[in-house]
Amino acid sequence: MSHMKNAAAGDGRTYLHGFGNQFESEAAAGTLPFGMNSPKTLPHGLYAEQLSGTAFTANRSENRRTWLYRKRPSINEAPQEPYTCDGTWLTAPLRDGVLDPRTLRWRPIVSRGEHDFISSLTTIGANGSAPDQVGCAVHIYHARRSMEDTAFCNSDGELLVVPQQGRLDVQTELGWLTVRPGEIVLIPRGLYFRIVLPDGEARGYALENYGPAFRLPELGPIGANGLANQRDFQCPVAAFDIEERNYRVITKFSGSFWSRQLGHSPFNVAAWHGNLVPFKYDLERFNVFGSVSYDSPDPCISTVLTSPSPQPGTAYIDFVAFPPRWQVADDTFRPPFFHRNVMTEFMGLVQGIYEGKADGFLPGGFSLHSCMAPHGPDHDTYTHGTQEASMPNKLQGTLAFMFETKLPLYLNPAILNWPELDRNYTSSWKGFAPADI
Repeated sequence: MSHMKNAAAGDGRTYLHGFGNQFESEAAAGTLPFGMNSPKTLPHGLYAEQLSGTAFTANRSENRRTWLYRKRPSINEAPQEPYTCDGTWLTAPLRDGVLDPRTLRWRPIVSRGEHDFISSLTTIGANGSAPDQVGCAVHIYHARRSMEDTAFCNSDGELLVVPQQGRLDVQTELGWLTVRPGEIVLIPRGLYFRIVLPDGEARGYALENYGPAFRLPELGPIGANGLANQRDFQCPVAAFDIEERNYRVITKFSGSFWSRQLGHSPFNVAAWHGNLVPFKYDLERFNVFGSVSYDSPDPCISTVLTSPSPQPGTAYIDFVAFPPRWQVADDTFRPPFFHRNVMTEFMGLVQGIYEGKADGFLPGGFSLHSCMAPHGPDHDTYTHGTQEASMPNKLQGTLAFMFETKLPLYLNPAILNWPELDRNYTSSWKGFAPADI
């Protein structure tokens, strides 16, 4: 699919930097108006359209919106019809959802067909309610074909994608983003997008956030610097399709799918400005903080993005990453300690070996520890952690992450019957002798 190259960037795929700030970009010089958002006439007969991610009267610090200057308005004569979406993308509230208190783990999922990104999305679990704009849904994907002549719009929430295998070329109304394993991409609610597979196949994880938009966590006593830095988030420059060809636009609304057939591409935005933008982030740039004296810090110190709840200090969702880092705490058990938690933890592994499990947790696999479910290191990890010398040690070649949510996940019942479910997971904790007391 050809697209209009950006006049400044040259290839339409370089990036503006920042997070939560105002951005602007034009694919052709002179197409972005100045001083007015919606002048009476626009260059080349473009149409002004605002995409609002918050209420018009939201506080300035929370308000998110972007002005789009496009070849055609989003609204047109094409009718929307109910659409049956392949795959098992489920939306909260899950009527048949299962609450399961067990510690659960799955091996990497084998693809069940030649699906594109959207039809390959399979729901692990969800909480809250999409119509009520509370909570989230956790998905995995394994795609083997690109979204050709198909665009998608999620009216229920923003989508955070964590590739584990295979690159994603993400075309959005605002331009392109190429996302590799080790990076993440966030697509705002209501923005049209499609995903092309340059490697022919892609696998990974996705989180659908129904609630408050993701933002950087507060730094508190850490100070002005650390964790994820604003300057490392990248959003696209404007680029639009030149060719006029038929396109199917699929919309998800309160868990139902709708479709309309267009005689042109919806990726027709020649210029834009605002702060409601898709972005990508390289997790290698995360500035990890930890203890330099004793005791391992809580995993919340590795929060990349958060969706806050009205309860202070407790998020609807935290996205937490565990990239390579030094461990230096003296005379301290450094792997994740045994714990029970009010948060429900979904953990995935992008590459390498997770520091808390010596065996069985594989890249592309995932585990689920519901609220208050006891969990922690397996026997071999515990033994190594108690016997290793108190010398600085660098964890390398590893990248794990966690979707952490304050609400319990109602599980898709089908996943409890998948052959990839590790039915021997609890054997990880065999062999612990009682204390000698």
